[in-house]
Amino acid sequence: MKILVLGHRGIPGSDLLLQLGTAHDVMGKDADDFDITREDDCGRVIAECLPDVVVNAAAYTDVDGCETDRDRCFAVNAVGVKNIALACRVRGVGIVHFSTDLIFDGRKETPYVEEDEPAPLSVYGASKLEGERFLQAFSDRWLLIRTARLYGKNGGNFVKTILEKAAAGKILEVADDQIGAPTYSRDLAAAVQLLIEGGHQGLFHLTNRGSCSWYEFACRILQYSGKSDVAVRPIPSAGQTRPAVRPARTVLSCRKFFETTRKTMRFWQIALQEYLERTGGRG
Repeated sequence: MKILVLGHRGIPGSDLLLQLGTAHDVMGKDADDFDITREDDCGRVIAECLPDVVVNAAAYTDVDGCETDRDRCFAVNAVGVKNIALACRVRGVGIVHFSTDLIFDGRKETPYVEEDEPAPLSVYGASKLEGERFLQAFSDRWLLIRTARLYGKNGGNFVKTILEKAAAGKILEVADDQIGAPTYSRDLAAAVQLLIEGGHQGLFHLTNRGSCSWYEFACRILQYSGKSDVAVRPIPSAGQTRPAVRPARTVLSCRKFFETTRKTMRFWQIALQEYLERTGGRG
């Protein structure tokens, strides 16, 4: 297949480019190649590349920044999806798009399934939900992936932040009351490849297996990096002054992915260890 990855320099996009490139004709485009907020520009880049599938990994992901830049947030995460969907529909091109666990309010005690009703608490979550709705309304062939707490080689992420603060000798304070599933972008990319090659469509939840708090995740990062002597203190999220409200528990059920592919995602601890080994413990 000929596959176009939009946002190929970001966390998921960079690994998707590498993973899909092992078996397909893959090209990448990013913000300096086109403006996702302009319908004509989206149409131009897709017409130039003539792909069989467009993978949209482009997004405005600064959750706190979205609270003060709502217009830009919705322009990229919602209207941008509509623009791509319209351009693809004209040419009969399929779309793979990514959404987030932050479309949920975190009140559910058990893992969220694909059929659960969204109720975002933040501007970012609301913009991603609107993007989902535009995708389904304006595309005839779509694969929608909800994921969570992504980290990978490219772009900023929680693992890098923890290691940078540890190297600076800071005492770390990390929320212990927000539960979710850390997800390695290489694992996400491999799972997405399975779905694309299987011709699957619809909505899927995809994260690494298991769940933890941000505090537990930070402790494992330090442990696996040989920095267990770094002080890290659990704190309630209410003690953090951040513009965007975060849900308490957004664990996603990946049962549908297993039932569809008969494959399971790795536990987050194993994925984290591999990531740190690949990056030399630097994130």
